[in-house]
Amino acid sequence: GIVIVNNHGKPRLAKFYQSVTSEEIQQSIIRRIFNQVASRPDSFCNYLEGSIPEWGSNIKLIYRHYATLYFVFAVDAQESDLGILDLIQVFVEALDKSFENVCELDLIFHADRVHYVLDEIVMGGMVLETNIGLILQAIEDQDKMHKKSERAISTQAAGTDTVRQQLGAGNNWA
Repeated sequence: GIVIVNNHGKPRLAKFYQSVTSEEIQQSIIRRIFNQVASRPDSFCNYLEGSIPEWGSNIKLIYRHYATLYFVFAVDAQESDLGILDLIQVFVEALDKSFENVCELDLIFHADRVHYVLDEIVMGGMVLETNIGLILQAIEDQDKMHKKSERAISTQAAGTDTVRQQLGAGNNWA
C-alpha cells in the first residue's frame, strides 16, 4: 500500500493493494503507519520491518519525510530498500513538476491528479515506470486530452444554446 500522511496524522492519499475489509481497519492501518514513522527521529533509517500485522509479517515500511508530509510505501520484505526510496523520490519529483512546487493543499484539492500521477508509476502494486521523463510525458498527454475534452463540451453547450435560440425557446427552455 501507499500512504501519504501529514505531520498531524491526517491521510492525504491512501491506496491499498491488499484487501482491507472495512473503513475501521483502513483507519487503524493508517494510524499505525503514522505512529510508527512519526515517532522515529530523522537520523534513523527510513524503513521498518514487519509492521502491518493485517498484511502479515513479510511487510516493511519504507518512507521519506518531506516538509509536512510522510510518503510511506508498505512493500514485500524482499523489495530493495534503496529501490523503493528511489521510487518515492520519482513520485515526489513527478508531483512537484506536475503541480509546480507541490504542497499539501495540492494533494487535498487535486486528489484525482495525484492518483493519476501515482497510477503512472504504480498500478495494482506493481511498478510500471520509473523514468521521470516518460511519467511527465504521460501526465502532459493526459492534460492535453482533458483540455480538448473541456473545449468539446463547451463547444457542444454553445451549439445547444444556439439551437434553443433559433427555435425561439430562449434561455428559459429546459
